[in-house]
Amino acid sequence: MSGVRAGVGDLVRDGIGQQAIVTDIKQGQTWVLRRPAGGMAHQWETDDPDSLHVVETRTSRSARERNEQ
Repeated sequence: MSGVRAGVGDLVRDGIGQQAIVTDIKQGQTWVLRRPAGGMAHQWETDDPDSLHVVETRTSRSARERNEQ
């Protein structure tokens, strides 16, 4: 899904290869990320959204998770 700008709820891979969920976009300039599992305890930010590769959109993930239930 390269070329798609990450949105809130998307599963992404950051510039160093870590997978993360986008939890917030502050003022359209700072993307807040957290681990895909394990809660909100560990978060980090990036101001370079082009370094985020969208692995799966929030919409696609939600549909897949509903189908798995």
